[in-house]
Amino acid sequence: MNSIAFIFSHAPHGTSAGREGLDAVLATSALSDNIALFFIGDGVLQLTAGQQPEKILARNYIATFGILSLYDVGQCYLCADSLAERGLSAKDPRVLPAEVLSSAALRERLGQFDRIVTF
Repeated sequence: MNSIAFIFSHAPHGTSAGREGLDAVLATSALSDNIALFFIGDGVLQLTAGQQPEKILARNYIATFGILSLYDVGQCYLCADSLAERGLSAKDPRVLPAEVLSSAALRERLGQFDRIVTF
């Protein structure tokens, strides 16, 4: 089966891209054993702990990232440059454990996948 990388590049709650991406990851996990999630740009905000989307009347799908381990989705990468650009630290609390990689290392890791899907 092909290895599949999912790239999250949008902030949560402003669009449906994050929620749709997470749904696609869950559905694809039944078909592939080699799935990885990459968070770049505003997508690094998807994993930020302590979000309160109900205050803006949005659905809280972020907690669903926490169950990905039950679906054998364990590869998760954050872009260090994107974190820094947004004033975030690699040590900030997140809803899902993720490896922080430089942009170059992230691109190299991404190149190891057969298919790439962007949300």
